[in-house]
Amino acid sequence: MKYTKPSINLEQQVELLQKRGLKINDPERAKHYLSNISFYRLRAYTYPYQDNTNPDHPFNTEISFEEIIELYVFDRHLRLLVFDGMEKIEIALRTKIIYEFAQIYGSHWHDRNELYTNQYRFNKDISKLYDEVDRSSETFIKHYKEKYTSPDYPPAWMSLEVASMGLLSKLFENLKKSTTKKKVVAEFGLKNHLILESWMHAFAHLRNVCAHHGRLWNRRFITLPKLPDDTLYPFLQNKNIYRNKLYALLSCMLYILQIISPGHQLTEKLKELFQGCSQADLHEMGFPAGWENEPLWK
Repeated sequence: MKYTKPSINLEQQVELLQKRGLKINDPERAKHYLSNISFYRLRAYTYPYQDNTNPDHPFNTEISFEEIIELYVFDRHLRLLVFDGMEKIEIALRTKIIYEFAQIYGSHWHDRNELYTNQYRFNKDISKLYDEVDRSSETFIKHYKEKYTSPDYPPAWMSLEVASMGLLSKLFENLKKSTTKKKVVAEFGLKNHLILESWMHAFAHLRNVCAHHGRLWNRRFITLPKLPDDTLYPFLQNKNIYRNKLYALLSCMLYILQIISPGHQLTEKLKELFQGCSQADLHEMGFPAGWENEPLWK
């Protein structure tokens, strides 16, 4: 089937939304918003209020353009809060993994193939890491290349600093079970390496969504965190939740932040944000009844 839909101008976009049943109190102001936030991007926020089985996508809920913008702004603030928390977690993960393994296996432990379970994956991942190092413009990478001739690539504390979160999660998952790996897992209050590995993969996906200005509010995630049965510190009491919704990921984030950054204010800021948006349906984010009574969220 060939795509034949034409581009429509701002006036037509406003008219189309009105025709579909969206209340627009100030068409000129709506045009201004649409000139800076694309019609297609806003579609992700109008979608839940429309009959999408109908090709005309009529609104089946009474809602205004201003309320859609309120939801869009809420999601933007949510994304910034999550991204800030993810920064702390990513840096801590990178730091502790590099440190613990370097203490036992030396400066270039990351490219010792005997430490990894799957050699095919190791070759693929280390090759990607070398590519990322070669592309890096970091001063410390340039300094190493100018000063040292062997080994060809910098030590772990340089090379893995420029690795993406996704690549770091793949390398860590592929590391063989060892006392060192177990120690890293315990640093984050967990007892099972499979849990931390799944969290790292899920965090990498969440970080990428935030970095690319993606929608968080009612997103259904495809990379899911495993929920632990046993942790070193209190986790969630109610684990009967949707692992593909944001609440599960936020809970995993909060658990780690309590350990690496006890004075963080993410919980308070999230609650304040939730209270400030009338359209922020917490159910869409996977929050179960009684979530605010969870010790993790108090």
